Amino acid sequence: MSKKQWEVSKKASEDFFKENPKYDRVSLQLLFNRGMKTEKEIEDFINPDFSYDTHDPFQFKEMNTVVDLIIKHIKEGNKITVYGDYDVDGVTSSSLLINTLRSLKGLVDVYIPDRRLEGYGIHNDAIDQIIEKGTKLIISVDCGIRNKEEVAYAKEKGIDIIITDHHTSSEKIEDLPDCPIINPRTPGETYPFNKLAGVGVAFKVSQALISKAKIDDEMKDRLLERGMDLFAIGTVADCVELVGENRSLLIKGLEILDSTNRVGVRELMNIAKINQDKKIESWNIGFQIAPRLNAAGRMKHAITAFNLLITEDRAEAKKLASELNKRNVERQEITEEIINYIEKTLDHSDDILVAISPEGEAWEEGVVGLVSGRVTEKYYKPSLIITRTEEGFKGSGRSIDELNILDLLKKCEGTIEKYGGHAKACGFSINEDKIEEFVSQVKKEATKALASKEINPKIDVELELDLDLVNEELINKIQRFAPFGEANPAPVFLSREIKVMDKMGMGADGQHLKMKLKNDKSGLISALGFWQTEKWKDIEIGDTIDIVYTLENNEFNGRVDPQMRIVDIN
Repeated sequence: MSKKQWEVSKKASEDFFKENPKYDRVSLQLLFNRGMKTEKEIEDFINPDFSYDTHDPFQFKEMNTVVDLIIKHIKEGNKITVYGDYDVDGVTSSSLLINTLRSLKGLVDVYIPDRRLEGYGIHNDAIDQIIEKGTKLIISVDCGIRNKEEVAYAKEKGIDIIITDHHTSSEKIEDLPDCPIINPRTPGETYPFNKLAGVGVAFKVSQALISKAKIDDEMKDRLLERGMDLFAIGTVADCVELVGENRSLLIKGLEILDSTNRVGVRELMNIAKINQDKKIESWNIGFQIAPRLNAAGRMKHAITAFNLLITEDRAEAKKLASELNKRNVERQEITEEIINYIEKTLDHSDDILVAISPEGEAWEEGVVGLVSGRVTEKYYKPSLIITRTEEGFKGSGRSIDELNILDLLKKCEGTIEKYGGHAKACGFSINEDKIEEFVSQVKKEATKALASKEINPKIDVELELDLDLVNEELINKIQRFAPFGEANPAPVFLSREIKVMDKMGMGADGQHLKMKLKNDKSGLISALGFWQTEKWKDIEIGDTIDIVYTLENNEFNGRVDPQMRIVDIN
């Protein structure tokens, strides 16, 4: 059975339930788990009051400076280049801001660096190329906060530059680029919400620009709406916390995405076979839309994804969506090939799993992070996947709760050329003559860091639930907590002493598991586990199990039935 530890959230006090009689006990426990304690916090979460002015964009301390500078360049007819990143957040940020600037009669171009040749952030060579094309103002989106030297280089060349970003910056103001900055995470920033994605920051800049335009309020709202589908895609794809302003704007963004007339997004949704009869949810973005957009930068160049989002030509959109879909399939195939190779070479006795591409072979740089994520998820160990390049070695890593992988790399600084990331994910490059030393040192440091820690994969369970309470009404109440994502996951429940009444395989090869379950008081409830038939092959009809699951309503032929999605079984 399961090898994972189930951790059930602390139960809310009886006083909490009594103080909030408006809501049922299950909803109140879920609200308590999310830190909602007061009546206002609860009401704001369940019934968010949507407004484009959730927070005034001019609460950013340099927003007035930024808006004035952009308007100045638009009025002078100067060329403006939006400098983006190659992931979904960067591409949606670029598209959103360019749409806004063009609607305000700006002369605009885009620059998105090549993931392999240039890497992340602003580069001097790119600045030179941009200047050669006549640009007078560069606006970064989703990058640039750590590019102090590159900003200074642009200014020396006589170019104005604005940084918009959301990544963590230095705690020292003197380490920031010397230019106007819009970033909710910079020291001394006055904006009240610091969890925006890059596309969220781009949206706030657009909002500020539109507010200054000499057009009526109805047109201003229409221009803002035009960017909300992009806000939704970029925000979910970047896995920022779906709370506060993000939650309020995302609810609106998903509504706009549902009926979007952006031809590129519509064609991508068609090719991803997203069911147009159902409302778009955050998981549609995370698992169907974002991977296809990300495949552009992972496999070739992200400009393909940008062009898809910006085009107004349906034939071009259809062609680009098809190309991205093919790249995504290619990405999946390459990922599987690398994983199949790695499975034969990993030393599972190590505390950190390290794999290097075989001599004479280079793995696709854009997928090594995905491979690392898969390895870490499967074995619940930190992992580093490293590929050979013409310049040396490049790698990506993913980690577990018990190990900060960025701190681990800091201890190996003497062997690494460049590195970056955060506690759970990292990227790095190593010179060829240092690779053996690095692997040896990183394994020793990982063993040292994990020596005193109990390593145990966990599943966070929100509530232990009697199965007879599961019905369509309860599931509809749970749906009020959507959209689900970071900091607001789909609620996970636990039910004990459940009897297996039926069991079958679904799909062409029977690879998906479907069971019928009940307890002494409940009726039959379906439980579905995609790709889980082999995992639970020892369960037999008549067995009694404890099960961890999420809930959804299964709609088929006009009938609605509660359904469990299997997370784990004991």
